[in-house]
Formats: sequence, structure tokens, C-alpha cells
Amino acid sequence: MMAAAPTATRAATPRFLSRKISDIRIVPGIETLLSSRLGLLAGRRIGLVTNHTGVDRQGRRDVNLLRAANIDVGALFSPEHGIAGIAAAGEKVGHGTDLTTGLPVYSLYGSTREPTAEMLAGIDTLVFDMQDVGARFYTYPSTLMLILRAAAKAAIPVVVLDRPNPMGGELVEGPLLDPALTSFIGIFAMPVVHGMTMGELARMFVAEQKLPVDLTVIPMRGWYRGIGQLHPEHIPWIAPSPNIKWRWTPLVYPGTALFEGTNVSEGRGTKRPFEYIGAPFIHGGELSKYLNAMGIAGTKFHPKSFTPTESKYAGKLCGGVQLLTPDRASFRPFRTGVAMVKAVHDLYPKKFKFLAGTPSHFDRLAGVNWVREDIIAGKSMAEIEAKWHADEAAFRETRKPYLLY
Repeated sequence: MMAAAPTATRAATPRFLSRKISDIRIVPGIETLLSSRLGLLAGRRIGLVTNHTGVDRQGRRDVNLLRAANIDVGALFSPEHGIAGIAAAGEKVGHGTDLTTGLPVYSLYGSTREPTAEMLAGIDTLVFDMQDVGARFYTYPSTLMLILRAAAKAAIPVVVLDRPNPMGGELVEGPLLDPALTSFIGIFAMPVVHGMTMGELARMFVAEQKLPVDLTVIPMRGWYRGIGQLHPEHIPWIAPSPNIKWRWTPLVYPGTALFEGTNVSEGRGTKRPFEYIGAPFIHGGELSKYLNAMGIAGTKFHPKSFTPTESKYAGKLCGGVQLLTPDRASFRPFRTGVAMVKAVHDLYPKKFKFLAGTPSHFDRLAGVNWVREDIIAGKSMAEIEAKWHADEAAFRETRKPYLLY
């Protein structure tokens, strides 16, 4: 039977504000499990859903730690980018064998995205541990949802080992996903920036989808809302995918990733993916001046020329801008991303394009079709942004019972 989600109690003021940043140490769920909750897995045969980010603070892999603790790990399951986190975005990954342990590795980003009954044969418990980015269209939450659905069908308990939301877990931003646009980059009706950890998402998915899953979330220690992963002393940062290179990339990703749905490069194949955007038809000085004149809170734009080594315009010189966030307290990534798309559309109406598709990829990223339609119609940013504020407020209420920190 599905366990009722316990009500989380939260301090009115973030507890970390009374402490020095350098004194904060975040202990991930895997270490909490090993130190005090290992009895949950005693006598069980485990299916471990993870990738290269499933490690303790010393970089030791979950699978090795569990086996050293005499836990029977029967198989590994990997998300997009594979068990090593090196496959390109959208690249299908086949099943394989873990070189260190010899365990089978079942890919959940290849011929199937949900574990099959054959993959789960002999598995008593699924353990989930990987670092998320904090954006609805990053695919790891979708993998989590499908794991929970598979577990419900097979009557297998799920244990989620929690990790930080690198954006800090406070900001909620953007429109709720239109159910008609449900996809692997939008599997649950939440805004682009949801402000939840993977453990909290699991609690919400189980309760809101009424999944009959015996779910246990192993929380972190030392993490409070408002703490992102900007400070390396909090917890080591491991890039969760090839183009989320730096610990600050998740701050901008929920906005500039919208360019994936256009004919403008989002900076893949450069040193600063999602910080750089550009195309051969863009004049960097012109665009940066235009964007800076818009007065987008928390931002500054510098002209930038770059030649991507992969993805859009590989080997071609692009003009564009670099997005900087000098005031992170007022920075809003989704609003900024929409404003940037609108600016390129307005400056280069004959050359800028939203990529074709039914539905369009841009709409699937934004979660609604009206953002694209309003940009094309020439509506102001104030008009566009005002339409998603009610969705943000509604989701803040939806998520309240599931917050753990």
C-alpha cells in the first residue's frame, strides 16, 4: 500500500542563514543509508537506478559501497547519457555490463524507458540515486516517474537516496505543463523550475498519481532550502550530463535550453554550454545591447563569438552573447530565457525560426504553446510573464505536503 506523505515542517527562516557557508556540509542520502538505514535493504536483492553521479562525498560509487556492505545488488539501470554520463543528449544507449562489478546494466534510454518485467525478474527493491538539475525538462525526473510506475506494476518497494536541488530549491517558475504536451521532457504537470529534490519529487509523484508504491526517501543531512551547489565546500559537484559542465550551469539551463527548440545554438560544443547562445546570422554586439536595454533582472549580456564543435552550426562561426548572472537573488532563468528568445525573434525576424514539429519542440520545453504564439504575435514580456504567475502559485501549494527540507 502507498504510504501517506508525511507533512514536512519548515522553519520560517532558512536555517543555513545563521551559519557560515564554509561550515555547511551536505551529507547525501547514500551516506545516510549506509550509516543508519541499511536494514531497509537487508536480505533484499537490489536493482540500482543510477549513473556516475551516484557516489558518496569521496567519489566512491553506490554499487561498490552497497556490495561492500554485503547488500545483494542484482542489476544496474541507467538513464539518459548512460551509466558513465558521457552519451550525448538524445543519443540512444544500449544495455551493457558494468566493467567493475560485472553486473548487467539495463539502459532506460534505448529500446525502453521503463524497466520491463524481464529486467525486474528477481529484484526485490529498487534503489534510485542520481543528481538532478532542477528543471522539468531534464529527463532524470521522468526516469524516476517511470521507475515508480514499473515498481507499482511489479509490487516492488522503491528507496530514493536524496541529493540537493542545485538551484537551491526555493524558486518555482514558469507555466504548468499542458497535459496535451506530455512527453519524456514533461511527464508531470509542474513548472519548468520546480524547486524540489528528487526525493520530494518521488513523494509527489506517488501521491498525486496514486501509485501503489511502498516508497522510502532517505533524506540528506545538512541541506536547507536556499543552498544550491555554487559553493564547492557544500558537496562535490559532478556534471550530471556532458553539457551541464559547471556547478552554476543549472542556474541558466532552465532558460537558455529553450533555444533547443529554435535555429539558434544553445552553446553545445563550446566551453560554456547554455551560457552562450548564438547563430551565424546574429551580431553579438547588437544583440547584447538590445538585451541589456531590456533591463532583465539579475543579468548582464556580453557579445560572444564562438564556433561549436558539435550540434547546431558545428564548425561554423556564430555571433551571439554570453549570459552572466551578477545578481542571482533576482535572476529568473525561465523569464530570462523567454526574453532572450523574444529578443532574437524581434531582431532577426526573417532568419530566426522555431523548429518545426507537431507539437513543436519549443512548446514541449516551455510546456505550453502560448509562449511561442505570444512571441510571434509581438506581445510584451510583461504580458507573457503575467500569464504564468497563477500557475506558479498553484504549484507552490501542490508541492507543500511533499517538501522535506
